[in-house]
Amino acid sequence: MSFGELLTNINDIVWGVPLIVLILSAGILLTVKTKLIQVRKLPLALKYLFHEEDDGAKGEVSGFASLCTALSATIGTGNIVGVATAIGVLAGGPGALFWMWAAAFFGMATKYAEGFLAVKYRTIDSEGHVLGGPFYYIENGMGQKWKWLAKLFAFFGACVGLMGIGTFSQVNGISSAVTNFFDPNGENTVEIFGMNYSVVTVITAFVLAIFAGLVIIGGIKRISGVSQIIVPFMAVLYVLAVIVLLVTNFTKIPMAFGEIIKGAFGIKPIAGGALASIMISMRNGVARGIFSNESGLGSAPIAAAAAKTKEPVRQGLISMTGTFIDTIVICTMTGLSIIMMGSWQDESLQGVEVTTDAFSKGLSFLPSSAASFILMICLVFFAFTTILGWNYYGERCLEYLSGKNKAAVMVYRALYIIAVFIGPYMTVSAVWTIADIFNGLMAFPNLVALFALNKIVAKDTEHYFRRLERRKQKS
Repeated sequence: MSFGELLTNINDIVWGVPLIVLILSAGILLTVKTKLIQVRKLPLALKYLFHEEDDGAKGEVSGFASLCTALSATIGTGNIVGVATAIGVLAGGPGALFWMWAAAFFGMATKYAEGFLAVKYRTIDSEGHVLGGPFYYIENGMGQKWKWLAKLFAFFGACVGLMGIGTFSQVNGISSAVTNFFDPNGENTVEIFGMNYSVVTVITAFVLAIFAGLVIIGGIKRISGVSQIIVPFMAVLYVLAVIVLLVTNFTKIPMAFGEIIKGAFGIKPIAGGALASIMISMRNGVARGIFSNESGLGSAPIAAAAAKTKEPVRQGLISMTGTFIDTIVICTMTGLSIIMMGSWQDESLQGVEVTTDAFSKGLSFLPSSAASFILMICLVFFAFTTILGWNYYGERCLEYLSGKNKAAVMVYRALYIIAVFIGPYMTVSAVWTIADIFNGLMAFPNLVALFALNKIVAKDTEHYFRRLERRKQKS
């Protein structure tokens, strides 16, 4: 059995029916318990994004900055490359996008609960340093006897950052996009590890490692500061580019939605019959949706815990908008572009090449190099901020595991930067499979906590909105 086959077998076990059912069940349960909070309170959540809380709130960064840090870790290759790998003809087909929507809709309630619990159970030391996330809401919310579960989450979280979402998949996506643009035919190569790689790939890896190191050394404040600038700007640029593509090809939009519905419910099987088609689409859609918005994984609450706020509900609402922006908006735009342009049907295309092909066809009034350049720039910055955000997550997990051992954190930073450097030399399939495996393993402890603490989430949420209503009536 080859290493690739072994990874695939492990991934099939981790991301089997039980985990998919657990993730969706958690989202459905929390949706019911919070009385459809992702629909009722989405306008209020969007309002909170741009209104700072009253003075006196404890934390390290603003609620908006914490969201940008969380978004920096979620808006990345998952939105551009992950969507392409989910809906490809050899993967889940267009139907996978429907299951990404389903996972995101219920995932908004999950993300709300995660943000809420992160602030409710966080710890703040005498120096004002905040540490919070699933490891603390497991330990402090569920009790000391569950500390082993908190440590298990922290271990998998550190691994996800170092060998999953944080490094390999992001750097691989960046290097592929840059190399495809500047050296598509591989004319300038150098031999590394017994294989030939484009000089552009090598330079990209080196530059990324240098810049990532410079920001990472500054900690949460520098990471959030960079994220507050890059994330909104690049998200707006990407959304505008896709809007232009959708508007100029609007006649194909109904066909795209038809393909999505047919694929999601097995009306148009992609392989092995209708039932097999549904299961493949569901598995790929949920897995890529979770990879993209991270609802249920427990990563975003690590950033949410650092927010300057006195109200767990407030930060929970702000956290919830992350899933909406990431999947309902950005992933949908990417998926529609790929389906409308038929790029998902080309078996010769892999990863970012699928999305690049869709951009080139959809923005045909531009020179092909211009469309590719826009996508490359968006992918580079999205993925770069994800590298930064996941370093923060990984460090906080290691901090919990090591009892705030600074030497351990410094070693982790060094290993992280090395992982950034070697990321481009990993194969695309291996990179995404490793990322999926660690994602799934990380989700299990967090989901246990969400099920265990759902009554607290519901009770405190109801109390908060009652207080808010009474305050409005008095004023």
